[in-house]
Amino acid sequence: MDERQKTGVIIRDGGEGERRWFAGGGLHVWKARGEETGGAFHAFEDHLVRGKMTPLHVHPHADDTIYVLEGEILYHADGEKHRIGRGGFATALRGTPHAFMVTSETARLFCVMTPGDGDRFYLDASDPLSAEAEADGSIDLARLKRAAADNPTALQILGPPPFERT
Repeated sequence: MDERQKTGVIIRDGGEGERRWFAGGGLHVWKARGEETGGAFHAFEDHLVRGKMTPLHVHPHADDTIYVLEGEILYHADGEKHRIGRGGFATALRGTPHAFMVTSETARLFCVMTPGDGDRFYLDASDPLSAEAEADGSIDLARLKRAAADNPTALQILGPPPFERT
């Protein structure tokens, strides 16, 4: 346990946090894991490139919140699409089908899942990266589907991305 966490505080500077390549196509920098927060939440930065899109999915037992730090995404929820740029915010409450696609050259998102016990899906669908390693940009849909099947209370894939490729 990090010295700073002994008081019940988690502090991580800008570049700090566990770096993981997510099979869905993004570099995650984990700021707080569910086990560190007593299951209250899981938070991470997601670094993405243009065209990255998620399948239509649902988190049956978690609220999924995204704050756009840089760039722009097209966010699909409740049958509608919304452009969300820098400083924009979206929350899909548990059980709400949603998806997003990056429309800018790059995007950086701050994501929070509450509660945080669903981070097992993200662990199963990602690999650690060293501070020097660069992500290869690949998307492994088969691995995403396996991780979702193994963690159905965290995430369920409902269908393909509801976006046209640009």
